[in-house]
Formats: sequence, structure tokens, C-alpha cells
Amino acid sequence: MYDNGAMPAATAPLFSPAAGSAPAGSTAPAADSAAPAFSPLYQQIKSLLLKSLQAAEWKPGEVIPSEVDLAARFKVSQGTVRKAIDELAQENHLVRRQGKGTFVATHAEERTQYRFLRLTADDGIDGRLQRRLLDCRRMRASAELARALDLKAGEAAVQIRRLLMDGSQGVVLDDIWLPGPLFKGLTAERLAGWRGPMYGLLESEFGVRMVRAEEKIRAVAAGRDEAALLGLPAGTPLLLVERLSYTYGDKPVELRRGLYHTERFHYRNELA
Repeated sequence: MYDNGAMPAATAPLFSPAAGSAPAGSTAPAADSAAPAFSPLYQQIKSLLLKSLQAAEWKPGEVIPSEVDLAARFKVSQGTVRKAIDELAQENHLVRRQGKGTFVATHAEERTQYRFLRLTADDGIDGRLQRRLLDCRRMRASAELARALDLKAGEAAVQIRRLLMDGSQGVVLDDIWLPGPLFKGLTAERLAGWRGPMYGLLESEFGVRMVRAEEKIRAVAAGRDEAALLGLPAGTPLLLVERLSYTYGDKPVELRRGLYHTERFHYRNELA
């Protein structure tokens, strides 16, 4: 069943397309005097490898051809291939395993399955949050949601609400929106029965891998309904973390709004 598509005011997306950006599927006209941009050879090889990943030539968890084979395939030096693979590994598209080869990264990997969750326990004991699914339903995308997920207004979307719990205490209240056409068959039963990270389910069952994300963070006061779900007094200070996640080709495939209670946790990021 679909709901009426209206998003609560408190959950209106913060993300929207950049002003002046070209519509989805269109190409902005280049200036007549613009010269072709120079791209180093290894970057060209990196782009070709990304296209192969996007086309699922090698699936998550599978080994890719050796550097020698790829160099022969693209008619470049092995060093050029290695530099392209190094960057893809740094960006978590690929994973190098000593003595075994290079594999397509997967959200089932210990090092990548929670790569977008930056919440860390103050006492240093991580990995203890339990998931509690509250809702999973299909809806009609509002105009605002459609813009964020590159859908047509009124097109199908999937809305998920869940809690991350530390014992009996709510720590994160997540509202998640996904494009309906990509996730047909995603139900509360499938989510509740899945034991790994949700991104692992989306990757293995629906062939959609989250490869990068953008976030916006601000401080808010807990509203009455959200506070009740988290087991907190209304007005408790929270972090509002809104994430727009992308798959290959910079296609947006998830909008997530998380309310974080940071009394015993903190938001941690590494900057380089």
C-alpha cells in the first residue's frame, strides 16, 4: 500500500540539487571556447575500471583481474594500472588482500560495512548497537524527495524507520528513503530477517552498492514524538545527521535522516 506521499515537516530533506544544475539525464552545453580537460592516463584507466564495476562485470566480493592482465587489456603499463587501483582502494571501491589479489569491496567486509556510520562509544566499546525496525512501507515520492533521489514526483519510494539501541536506550532514530524502482520486493519481513548491515542486504539482494555519501549535520532539540521513540525527554539536544548516498555514476540511491543521542557516544571523523 502507498501512503499519501506527504513527508512530515520535521523530516523534510535538507539536500536538494545545486542551484543551476542540469536536469537529470541532460548535458549542460559547454562553452564554445572551452578546451578539452586533460586527464592523466591512470585517471582514464580508473574511469574504465569504475565503468566495469558499475556494469557489474565484477560483483562485490569477487576478485578482479591481475594488474598484468588489466595492463594488457588496456594496453598501458602495469604501473599505470597499479596507480588507478590504488586510488580505487583508497576510495573503498576495491580491497587489496596480500597474496590473494584485489577484490571488489563489499558492505559485508568488516572494514566497510559501517563505513558511513561515524558514531563511536565514549568508552571505546563499539559494535554493540542493536537494530529495531519500526516501519517499512511504500509511498509516493513528494516533489522534494523526488528531487533528492532523482525520481519523478509521485513515483514509488520506500520509507524505512528504525532505531539503533544501546541496551534499552535509543541512540539513533533513522528515517530512510530509497527509490522504489530499485528496491521492488523490499519489505519489513526481509529487513527484519536480515542479520547483517542493511547496506549488505541492498547490495546482495538488489545489486545496489553505496559507494559514497554526503552529510549535513546540525544540532536540534528532540520533538515530542521523536523523543518518545528514543526514550528521552522532549527538548533533549540531539544531532541531526542527514545523508545522501550514491552508487556508481553519482546516482543518488538513499536519503537518510538520523537523530543521534550523544550522551554516551560521539560523532567521529578522520580528516586527511
